[in-house]
Amino acid sequence: MSSIENFGKPILISFSGLDGSGKTTQITALREAISHLGLRSELLVFWDDIVVGSRFRESFAHKVLGSENGVGAPDRPVERRDKNVRIGYLTFMRHLLYLADALHLRRVLFHARYRGAQVIILDRYIYDQLANLPIENRFSAAYARLLAWIAPRPEIAFLLDAEPEMARARKPEYPLVFMHQSRHSYFRLARLLGNLTIVPPLALEDTGCAVLTGFLRILGRRKSDLAGAAPAA
Repeated sequence: MSSIENFGKPILISFSGLDGSGKTTQITALREAISHLGLRSELLVFWDDIVVGSRFRESFAHKVLGSENGVGAPDRPVERRDKNVRIGYLTFMRHLLYLADALHLRRVLFHARYRGAQVIILDRYIYDQLANLPIENRFSAAYARLLAWIAPRPEIAFLLDAEPEMARARKPEYPLVFMHQSRHSYFRLARLLGNLTIVPPLALEDTGCAVLTGFLRILGRRKSDLAGAAPAA
């Protein structure tokens, strides 16, 4: 099974979670495992490859909101001011911008499926955007469902949970209070959408095992479907 023609459409996998939850580490490990299985994967980074007007949005955060650059260090944390700023007009802007992101996501993935990778992995997904909306509000909750419907549904969407204190120790970008709020938002979103696979805070190897097990389950299902669809000899 070495080409996209006999594999069907690519398997779509997304990784979401707090900054510092270990997404990059787990994505790297999964891509290595996929390569060892003789399959080709492609990585798309949501902010770089999907977000509409990312440079403008980053410039706005720096110039208007006073957000600092970088991820900081435990002894020298930075003060990021972007998704953690919940002013009314910014919330309204997010609703509009996230719609543009969801539509662009469809377009990017449509073209990506023809580039020859059997597995497409997203470092963050539209779900990370939706977790920034006040989905305790009925309108925002309904809107989040709409955008999740517009965006292609991953065959498995990992939500890597992490204790906010541990995540912030790795990436001290945002205040701890916001990290706790963000974690609750992810849980609320998971209940709202019902399709996120939550990986609890575990040791590094155990998290990797949970991710690989989830992927192999999807891969086995894909192979079974292909075998069932194959014409009888």
